[in-house]
Amino acid sequence: MDTTNGWASVLCDSLEKVRHDVTPSPLDGRVPLVAYRGQTVSVQLAVWAPALPGLGVLSTVDVRVDVPAGVRVSASRVELVPVQFAAPGDADDGYLDHAPGLYPDLLRPIGEPSRQAAEVPFDVQAGQWRALWIDLGVPEEAAALDGAVDIRVLAGGSLVGTHGVALRVAAVALPPLSIANTHWFHCDGLAQYYGDEVFGEDHWRAIDAFLGAAAEIRANTILTPAWTPPIDTAEGTYRLPTQLVDITLADGVYTFDFTRLRRWLEICRRHGFTTIELPHLFTQWGAYATPAIYVNTPEGPRRRFGWDVGATDPAYRQFLAAFIPELRRFLDAEWEGDVVFHVSDEPDAGQRASYAAAHQVVADLLEGCTVADALSDVEFLDHGLVQLPIVATNHAAPFLGRGRDFWLYYCVAQYQEVANRFIAMPSSRSRVIGTQLFLERAAGFLHWGFNFYNSQFSRRPIDPFLDTCAGGGFMGGDSFLVYPGPGRVPLHSIRSRVFAEAMDDHRAMQLLAGLAGEDLVREVVQPDGPITLTEYPLDGSHYRRVAARLFEEITARL
Repeated sequence: MDTTNGWASVLCDSLEKVRHDVTPSPLDGRVPLVAYRGQTVSVQLAVWAPALPGLGVLSTVDVRVDVPAGVRVSASRVELVPVQFAAPGDADDGYLDHAPGLYPDLLRPIGEPSRQAAEVPFDVQAGQWRALWIDLGVPEEAAALDGAVDIRVLAGGSLVGTHGVALRVAAVALPPLSIANTHWFHCDGLAQYYGDEVFGEDHWRAIDAFLGAAAEIRANTILTPAWTPPIDTAEGTYRLPTQLVDITLADGVYTFDFTRLRRWLEICRRHGFTTIELPHLFTQWGAYATPAIYVNTPEGPRRRFGWDVGATDPAYRQFLAAFIPELRRFLDAEWEGDVVFHVSDEPDAGQRASYAAAHQVVADLLEGCTVADALSDVEFLDHGLVQLPIVATNHAAPFLGRGRDFWLYYCVAQYQEVANRFIAMPSSRSRVIGTQLFLERAAGFLHWGFNFYNSQFSRRPIDPFLDTCAGGGFMGGDSFLVYPGPGRVPLHSIRSRVFAEAMDDHRAMQLLAGLAGEDLVREVVQPDGPITLTEYPLDGSHYRRVAARLFEEITARL
C-alpha cells in the first residue's frame, strides 16, 4: 500500500473485491501478469481519499497507466450495488459477508480505450475505498513480450501513489474453448427494460449487443427462443412473448416462417457462437404442461398452448409432429453448428413419471438429436430418460466417472461448499470453475441467468441497478451477469470478467495438455493438493500463480 498526505492506494488483482470499509489486499508483485494473443487481463487500483473540509465528499484523482507498446488500456469504475439477499441462513463461511448491504460489482467504463498510456479521471469517495478496474488488451498478432505496467496516482497535480507489475505476453493465442459454455439469454428482459417492441429494430440492436457481451465471457452456446422459453415462470402466468418462429394455423394445417430465426442465427454466427439451444418443449419442474406457443389464425393471433394444455395432449403432439421436422430441416440447411434440444428443466425424483411421459411425446421426433436437461437425480440417466445430463455441482458425484459426456451447472441452490458467482462471494469462488470443469472432464457448463431482469417466477420486471436479487427470490447476482446500460449497451460486472478469466484458465489448460499431456496440467493446477467440486483455494493469489506456471510451461514448448 502506498500512502501520501492522507491518501492511500493499493494495486490489487482482478479477484479482489474492494469493499468500501475494508482495506484491500495487494497483489503479489512477484507473480507477473500473463497474457496470450488477443486476450485481455485485468488489475484493480484501490484508492482511499482523506476527509475533505466542509461538506466535500468527492475527489477526483488522475490515474496514469503506462504499458508496453501495442497493449490497449481501458478503465472502468467499480460501482457498489445493493444486495438485499446476500446469503441464506445456513450458508458456509466462504462469503465476503452474509449481511445485506452495498457490494462492488458493476463496471462502468471511463473514457475510451487508448494505447500505451491512459489518463483516467477517477472520482473517489472521502473516507472510503473505491476501485478502478483496468483492462489490458493484447493485440491479435502480438509478439512475445516481457514488460511492465506502471501506474501513477495524482491528486491535485501531486503524486500520491505509484505502482507496478510485470506483464508477460506469449506469441500464441489460446485455442477456442473446447467445452460448451452457455448462460441462458432472456430477450423479454431487454424489451421490457428498454421499452422496445419485441423484435423491432431497437430490440434487435439490444439483442446484437448483448449477444456480443455473452461472447466476451467465452459463451459459445446460446438459448435461442424459437418459442418463448417456459422457464422461471409462475404456474398459470406467462412471460412477455419472444417467439422467433412465426406460426400460422389455417384449416387445421400449420405453416412456419423462419425469417426472424434466420436473422438470429446470422447474429450468432457473427459473434462466434457454435451451438444453439432450443427452449424446453415442456414446462419446468416436472414437464406437466406445454410452453406458451402463439399462432396466427383467421381470427387473429392466439395463444395455442400453455399451462392449460397438458404435456400429453394430442393437439400438442399434432403440432410438434408438424413443427419439429420443419424446424430440423431449416436448421440443417441454415445452421452449420450444433443444436441442443431440451425436454424439461430440473425435474426431481418425484416427477420422473411425468417427465417420462413428456419424453415419450417427442422421443421419435428428436431421434438423432442432442437432448440435454438439467437435473440432480441420477436415476433419470439410469432409466435412459436423459441423453446428456446437465448436473448440479452439489449433486454431481453419482454422475462422475461413468465414461459419458455431462455438463455441470450451478444456480441459486448451489450455495454451500461448491463454486458459484453470487455478489457476496469472493471472486476466487467464481474463478475456480474453469479448473474444476477441466479436472472433472466436463463437456460443458450452464447457468440459467445471463440477463434475467425479472423477479422470481417472472411475476414482474425489475430494475437490475436497484434490485440484484430478482425481487428478493435469489441471492444477489444469481439472475444476471451484465447490466443494461444506456443506448442498449451492456455493462459488464466483476463477475462476468472473472468468469471469462475462468474460461481462459480452461483454454490455457487445453493448450498445455495438447503440448505436454493432461498429467502435467493436473500437476500444475493443483500445487497445494487436489481440487474438487467442494475443495478448492479461496486465496485469489493462487489463481495468478497457477496462470503464471501454465504460461511458463506453454512458452517453454513453443
